[in-house]
Amino acid sequence: MTDVQFSIPARERDGHGRRHSRRLRREGQVPAVLYGDGKPANPLSLEARVLRKLLADERVFTNVITLEFPDRKETALIRDLQMHPYKEEVLHVDFLRVHAGERVTLHVPIHFENEATCVGVKSGGVLHRALVEVVVEAPVGQLPEAIVVDIAQLQVGESIHLSQIPVPAGVKLVPLSHDDDKEVVSVHSARTGAEADEETAESAPVTGE
Repeated sequence: MTDVQFSIPARERDGHGRRHSRRLRREGQVPAVLYGDGKPANPLSLEARVLRKLLADERVFTNVITLEFPDRKETALIRDLQMHPYKEEVLHVDFLRVHAGERVTLHVPIHFENEATCVGVKSGGVLHRALVEVVVEAPVGQLPEAIVVDIAQLQVGESIHLSQIPVPAGVKLVPLSHDDDKEVVSVHSARTGAEADEETAESAPVTGE
């Protein structure tokens, strides 16, 4: 959790549908919705320029954001982003209302430490990242920005699973609650080029004479 406070101006919107959303985007706005806390979904819009600046900091995805309406403020987490298929353009944002002390679940990135000094990699092994993110449960305000995995001592043939990762107090790795101790990272022995060529030859289809 960072000490940085994230906020963005927001305004209510009455229109719905694709035509209305396209008009908003032409005007430099991004349609969004705020839901949760047992309240009706609240359609809103954000200034695209300000939203781009906000999203440039990856910490915003695991921290509370204050939506500043003209008459009130709401605290929320980004729940989903809809992106343009080939442009760096946000088409829609889903926000989830949250309050201090409330426990929430969120996808959090996994960051690997000491890759350059990993024992297994230095001895010729190949690093395999089985997971790049994991679902966590934690109180609002205590959500980790990332789950850090130290792989300095990982040897060839070894792996690290979720149950072996230390997490901050109050944070739970959700898969472990379902007895799903996923592999996070491992180091495999590197095959030589000759071995790879031999395997390819053996698996090639046999053609008729």
